[in-house]
Amino acid sequence: MSESTERTHMPAPPEPGIVVAGSANMDLVGLAERLPLPGETVLGDDFLMVPGGKGANQAIAAARAGGRCTFLGAIGSDAFGVTLKARLAASGVDTDHVRVSYGPSGVAVIMVDRRGENSIIVSPGANSTFTDLTAAERAVIGAADVLVCQQEIPAATVTEAARVARAAGTRVVLNAAPARPLPPDLLAAVDLLVVNENEARAVTGQAEPDVDALLALAPRVVLTLGADGARYAERDGRDERIGAYRVAVADSTAAGDAFTGALAVAWGEGRDLVEAVRWAAAAGAACVRTVGASVSLPTRADIDALYGGD
Repeated sequence: MSESTERTHMPAPPEPGIVVAGSANMDLVGLAERLPLPGETVLGDDFLMVPGGKGANQAIAAARAGGRCTFLGAIGSDAFGVTLKARLAASGVDTDHVRVSYGPSGVAVIMVDRRGENSIIVSPGANSTFTDLTAAERAVIGAADVLVCQQEIPAATVTEAARVARAAGTRVVLNAAPARPLPPDLLAAVDLLVVNENEARAVTGQAEPDVDALLALAPRVVLTLGADGARYAERDGRDERIGAYRVAVADSTAAGDAFTGALAVAWGEGRDLVEAVRWAAAAGAACVRTVGASVSLPTRADIDALYGGD
């Protein structure tokens, strides 16, 4: 751990209510010595089939980090959909409002090399049918402490969920991944924007990650920097860097999801956001030590052990 600040461990506060509106995919993971070049075939080391999707991953991450989490999304009528819902439920996520859409579930094809780097193709499947929030889904969002959204479901649904949350006083965390244009109506409802360096370039149109450009989009920003940690900034001038935790990397696939889920929980508990980002960074670091998406997401005890330097 690169942070030198002494950590004070406090009893866990009451579980915050976290709602994640997003995607659920079956991850088909191939491991190899290196990633193939265009047109090249590389002999792999192993293959895994693991429930994932940024929304489902962040919901599981929030539940394991101590949040009382509900997932809103759509799965297919295939065997993958059965597995996806079962993994969410087994992880402590409320699945009462998960939709089942006739047809295939979302699928992500992931290649991982021995350094833990990855390349991903996502086929949305049922995720593309998650449109027009129901009255029950709106009520769940309105009753939550924090809403977490990403961009693997239709943009109109993300915007609608964020606007419902804003009207109800629910805080909105947007993880702008995968990167795509952010509608003005969505940005008007976002309280905290979470992006990595590539996403920061894409959403701002700047050649390099620019925190000032990000703050023009949202009042609070977390820029994740991989091995260099993270940066948190607010429009009022607060701007702080959070150091990285040094761990052996097996697979970086779900690190950002572990980070975002834990961040939502910490903010929902009422922690100062810089401290919340530090705790979330420990979650992301704990995640990369295991291959696979949902299977690698850390528990609260895992996060606290790394955070406290135990």
